[in-house]
Amino acid sequence: MSRPRLTCLMAGSLDGRLHPSRWTESPDGTASDWTGAYEAIHDRYDADGWIVGRVTMAEMAKGESHPPANIGAPPRPLHIARDGGPYAIALDRGGRLHFTAGELHGDHIVVLLGAKVPDTHLAELVDDGVSYIICQERDGELDLAAALDVLGGQFGARHLLLEGGGGVNGSFLAAGLVEQFDLLLAPALDGGNSRAIVEAGDAGLKGKVRLRLLGVEQLDRGALHLRYEVTSTQDAV
Repeated sequence: MSRPRLTCLMAGSLDGRLHPSRWTESPDGTASDWTGAYEAIHDRYDADGWIVGRVTMAEMAKGESHPPANIGAPPRPLHIARDGGPYAIALDRGGRLHFTAGELHGDHIVVLLGAKVPDTHLAELVDDGVSYIICQERDGELDLAAALDVLGGQFGARHLLLEGGGGVNGSFLAAGLVEQFDLLLAPALDGGNSRAIVEAGDAGLKGKVRLRLLGVEQLDRGALHLRYEVTSTQDAV
């Protein structure tokens, strides 16, 4: 099977929240900015790409709708605009993301889309140099296992980092597709009801996964890098 290995890599507060802007100060009294430490762990893996959800990607892409005048018949179900990674991969079932180029921070953009995305949006992606996969769907959601198979078989990805948000992380975990979970645990608290590191709806993840500690690394300013092996207790999709 050509499916890439998937490591979920996240940074969180002690109470499991995502947004550092809401956290208490770090031990030295400075703002809770753990970006440098997180990026160092990210770079250490030298993965073939990273995966985020639509909301997270929208914060980085910042594009507006701009379909080309002549759309023709854009390719379905796959368009590869560039050979080779690393890849910036986004889930966007409804085709709501817009870009200004085919790269983000030097990484080639690949969008995972639903079957009902119109040709106008596909033509816009082609025009911007963005690759896309029109995914199979299962129970009204993207078939994540099939999408990973295409990323491995057609794009050559062997190891990808899953980097949120919480709903995307929960979906991949519930599908039994995550092999390792890494957490940069910051010595900070949120205390509010902001987004969690993993969100899997009312069904949750109990009875679906087990975690086994692989290692702990102490970082500067009291942070920890925790590594866990993830074992699915159900058949992966």
